[in-house]
Amino acid sequence: MAPQMEFVSKTQHYLKVKKPQLERERRARINKCLDNLKELVAEFQGNDSILHMDKAEMLENAVNFIKTQVRKPKVTTRPQMPMDSFRHGYMNAVNEVSRVMAATPGMSVQLGKAVMIHLGCEYNRLSEATTPIENTAPMSPASSGYHSDEDISPAASPAPSTPIWRPW
Repeated sequence: MAPQMEFVSKTQHYLKVKKPQLERERRARINKCLDNLKELVAEFQGNDSILHMDKAEMLENAVNFIKTQVRKPKVTTRPQMPMDSFRHGYMNAVNEVSRVMAATPGMSVQLGKAVMIHLGCEYNRLSEATTPIENTAPMSPASSGYHSDEDISPAASPAPSTPIWRPW
């Protein structure tokens, strides 16, 4: 006689094979994330004792650490001045010019050197210059917003001795 074959339904197969496999993979992911979290908290706290804790203690310690980080007053940075922003943009443009010239085949070294020296001298000149005089005349609440309302008489604001270089 032929041996009897058992027919296993998809549900039974899932319960026997797939579900335990998926559970092992899920636990492996959880353990990997816990290890990463443990290392990060130890690095930021500067305390390696968290590395020897069990999972529950480590999670409690991580939650407490995050709570203390949220409660700490944030350091305020000074607002960026418009001239600082301009200088930063200028340096980005100089770096881009340098990169393009270096990547251009047949570019004369002398020409590249002359351009970079010129750009460096202009940057130094701009760095030494004072910030531009801004329109400080307050607008009255009844101002119409027309350009003539914003004009300042030439006698009220002295003209800068040297014109300010603008990239446009």
